[in-house]
Amino acid sequence: MSVFQRREFFAGTTALAAAAAAALISTRQAEGGDPSFMNNVPDPEVSGSELPTFKFALDKSKGKVIGNSYGKEATVTQLPISKGLAGVSMQIEPGAMRELHWHATAAEWAFVLEGQVRTTVIAPDGTAETNDFKPGDVWFFPRGHGHVLECLGNKPARFILIFDNGYFSEFGTFSITDWLGHTPKALLAKNFGLPESAFEGFPKEEVYFARGEVPPAQQSTPLQGWKKPKLTHKYEMMKQPPHRVFAGGREWRADSTNFPISTTVTGVVLELEPGALRELHWHPTADEWHYVITGNISVTMFGSHGRYRTEMLEKGDVGYIPQGYGHSIENVGSTPCRILIGFNTGVYQTIDLAQWIAGNPVDILATNFSKPAALFQKFPKRDVFVAGENGPDK
Repeated sequence: MSVFQRREFFAGTTALAAAAAAALISTRQAEGGDPSFMNNVPDPEVSGSELPTFKFALDKSKGKVIGNSYGKEATVTQLPISKGLAGVSMQIEPGAMRELHWHATAAEWAFVLEGQVRTTVIAPDGTAETNDFKPGDVWFFPRGHGHVLECLGNKPARFILIFDNGYFSEFGTFSITDWLGHTPKALLAKNFGLPESAFEGFPKEEVYFARGEVPPAQQSTPLQGWKKPKLTHKYEMMKQPPHRVFAGGREWRADSTNFPISTTVTGVVLELEPGALRELHWHPTADEWHYVITGNISVTMFGSHGRYRTEMLEKGDVGYIPQGYGHSIENVGSTPCRILIGFNTGVYQTIDLAQWIAGNPVDILATNFSKPAALFQKFPKRDVFVAGENGPDK
């Protein structure tokens, strides 16, 4: 074999090995919940002849209940289509807290519905931040950052958590009592420089919701003193003016452009008047997760090759639209509705149907639909986004 042939042989072998490794990594990412695999490999959940359900009655599910605190989740286990995002509806009673924990496979984004919550979160550089949240406020904790959630005051706190991985619950939450409860006392004593007796009576199993006194109104100083991060984990979203206002509704938005730490999740609150429509659209870079705060909505999903599905969602229900799938949201009730929407991206992007039509010359539209060009002169000449009961804003 010549030198040239040997080089060709080894180059080919290296290329084959790299391809095999890439395929293995892709498979493991798919199994682990990385939604990027859907760009190249058909997802069995949505590649059939009919679209699957994209609805789950989250607040009607059983969940995990301890006293008057609970956590109810929507992951791929409850809603198989939701591989890119998961969510939790949580309530914490006065004097209780969601114990110190971290998520190894997902970042956490939250929206407070009722009551008050205090959070403390620590980053790898040792900085830590404590914040108090009221209804309409948002927090974001990057993947793997340790945190704790406390109910403040004498009323239960309710909030919705959104995670940027639909599989995150399969791997579990890493709780501090679960860890310490299964670590030998000798190892703990050496770790902290304390006698083994100091760890007598510690919980032996995961506590999940710890219960004690109502936290003081004034934030307590951490053991290490205050070492605050450069970027805050808190954003008062509903205190901001709406991002956009229409005759048929309003939209608030929090992504990395106005909440810089939120690099992997965008949150939107959408309000629609009765009969209003969040127009037909798609998101080129993210999956979409809905939680209905109030009202009744009709959600449609288009999946190519003639596949189309409509689901009716009410208060407490969750909906899910995979990346790139066409969809719409319509208020079919007699009162205004409010929807919390999460995306697994730090920068919001959308392409709306009216915007797409308006971006093309009328001769193209006429040929595409076999209709007179004059018809398309009557179409909106800009993005609609939200159409009121009687159509788009003029």
